[in-house]
Amino acid sequence: MTGGHRPGLRHGPARASVGIGQVLAELQPEFPDISPSKIRFLEAEGLIAPERASSGYRRFAVADIERLRYILTAQRDEYLPLRVIKQRLDAMDGVAEPEPDAMTRSELLEATGADEEILAELEDYGLVQHTRVYGTQAAFVVRSAVELREYGIQPRHLRAVKAAADREVSLVEQVVAPLARQKGSREPALRAARDVAGHIARLHATLVEDGLNDAGLASGPSGAGTSPSAPREAPGLRSASGR
Repeated sequence: MTGGHRPGLRHGPARASVGIGQVLAELQPEFPDISPSKIRFLEAEGLIAPERASSGYRRFAVADIERLRYILTAQRDEYLPLRVIKQRLDAMDGVAEPEPDAMTRSELLEATGADEEILAELEDYGLVQHTRVYGTQAAFVVRSAVELREYGIQPRHLRAVKAAADREVSLVEQVVAPLARQKGSREPALRAARDVAGHIARLHATLVEDGLNDAGLASGPSGAGTSPSAPREAPGLRSASGR
């Protein structure tokens, strides 16, 4: 998107109205790791630019807080490095052309909390393509692998997931092949592919949930059971043979 911006993201002329304490109070329930030092760091990196009162204290407008929320969400949910987030913000502000969300290998490792070993294994097993730069989809895969490793699930265990995904892709390709061969717009084939893939993804999720129900492992009501942030040990997988 060129020459435009998302609501609340652009540095605007709106009057700054709250101090850093109020900003922390608003954002910490959603982003517990936010701190004054992190806000100062983001300012130093040029991602935010709060106004300064005559006393020298930072004052934040609604747009500044929404900009902070966007930055923190992109870090948490998309595992994007600050360089890529700044490129997005500059494009939204209309001061730069949009660029692909590409990150270097070191940026990918830093953004996802991965180490070189797990990334190399994911590449060996075909879950991530070895390349010069990586996109957000690779970041999702790597971060998921990092979190699954806390349960004893290693990249070698994810080969079955990759094989199942490949089979589903082949099924979608077979279904839409007649549309893809037609002359003219590719939109009907693309639309059909998205629709079929969506149905397959929902069916897959339903079958997994049914299997967990049968095994007595289905999710309980909200708030029941252990916190998802406290991984449980999976000794059977940790002791599995492999590289």
